[in-house]
Amino acid sequence: MPVWLLAGFGDWLLHRRQRIEEMVGWREPALHLLMVAEITVGLAAALLLQITAAVLVLLLGVAIAHELTVWRDLSFASARRRIAVPEQWVHALQIMIPWMAFGMLAVIYRDQVGAILRGGGADWSLRLKESPLPLVQVLAIVVGGALLVGFPFVEELWRGVRASRRSARLATRQCSPTQVDRRVEPVGSAIE
Repeated sequence: MPVWLLAGFGDWLLHRRQRIEEMVGWREPALHLLMVAEITVGLAAALLLQITAAVLVLLLGVAIAHELTVWRDLSFASARRRIAVPEQWVHALQIMIPWMAFGMLAVIYRDQVGAILRGGGADWSLRLKESPLPLVQVLAIVVGGALLVGFPFVEELWRGVRASRRSARLATRQCSPTQVDRRVEPVGSAIE
């Protein structure tokens, strides 16, 4: 958990330092929040639900969805800005962690994986953990995730929205009809 939280916070710091909002507006930050949401679904399931075949399939779906969103994010970002080596290292961690978590749980709950593969005997129920994690541990993960990943990426989206609005205002001022009319009128009046 701490590695994922620190990787997320490090990614946000690198984005902030580079001022990505000036280059990509709100679209890349929106993809970042989508990835946070995807991981949050998987994390909530792993923390709160009994690991069954249904939860393992859900976690596999989360890992695949995250991978596809990462691909879209990197395709979008690399066409618009330079992704420096430190950011690539952080991304490597962020890409591996969902797969590592899924892999570890698949090994621990190999009886459910075997039942899925055999096509029988799998537990497809969704239910709370029989032995819940201590509340303090769950709260620490939730608060840590909110402070180090959730809130920073919401702030990044807000910066992107503001930058997009500034850019739109500048474009409107540069090409507004009143400015065009003022430029044309003196020329037209001099000819007449």
